[in-house]
Amino acid sequence: MARQKGLIKYVGTIGDVRHFKIKGEKGYFAGLVGGPTAEQVKTGDEFKRTRENMAEFAGCAKVGKAIRTAFSPLKHMFSRRLTGTLTAIVKRINLEDGSEVRGQRAILLTQVPQHLEGLDFDPALSLTSVLRSPFDVVEAAGRKGSTLVVPKFNPQNSLKVPSGASHFRLVNAVAAISDFALSAETGSYEPKEADQNGVTGTAFTNYLDVMKETDEINLEATFLNGMEPKPEVAVLNAVGVEFYQKVGDNFYMFASGNAMQLVDVF
Repeated sequence: MARQKGLIKYVGTIGDVRHFKIKGEKGYFAGLVGGPTAEQVKTGDEFKRTRENMAEFAGCAKVGKAIRTAFSPLKHMFSRRLTGTLTAIVKRINLEDGSEVRGQRAILLTQVPQHLEGLDFDPALSLTSVLRSPFDVVEAAGRKGSTLVVPKFNPQNSLKVPSGASHFRLVNAVAAISDFALSAETGSYEPKEADQNGVTGTAFTNYLDVMKETDEINLEATFLNGMEPKPEVAVLNAVGVEFYQKVGDNFYMFASGNAMQLVDVF
């Protein structure tokens, strides 16, 4: 790295040379603009580890997108940071695979589902802070869906109701997400069961009055055409609550106060 010793002091770029200050150091410094070329990254031996990391990161981002897309009809309950959060979680799942070499490790949601379980789609508003009633999700035979079971409860005691809301709905949603592996044909990560990847099933309760005690709720969500997920396909089960204001005969969803959690992966 060059150090400028002359009388002219400046920062910025002239030609291919960039001039700058370094915090805590005296004087001005200079260095060449930019880093390695794209070709160096693609072919250089010194960038082998970089290429391995890039391949796996791209695969993790692809799986995260598949999850977001599957639940996109409920994206009004997504945090703006969900993309990064999901990618980081999927990367942890990727690191669990010891059967492949670095840069080719598979992403096996079916093998380590615990990393996804309990994920709030908006961590600033967790489901358990909004829905304080106990509930359970019961896996259907053949993993064809699930049933959300909620004992009767008083919304005034068991819900964090936004000011002005008159009604609410519970939602039970399942999404089939395949395990992913690096494809020798495409050079990128692809779902092992592409025909089932992203298939969903969603069910809502009726609009329920926030001032009235509910009956026991049994809300069944199943995959279209009774699809039975294959062994290398994980079923992601989300539960959420939405709030509404009734005006005349119409229900208008609140922009805030809604919450959803990935409660189970089976």
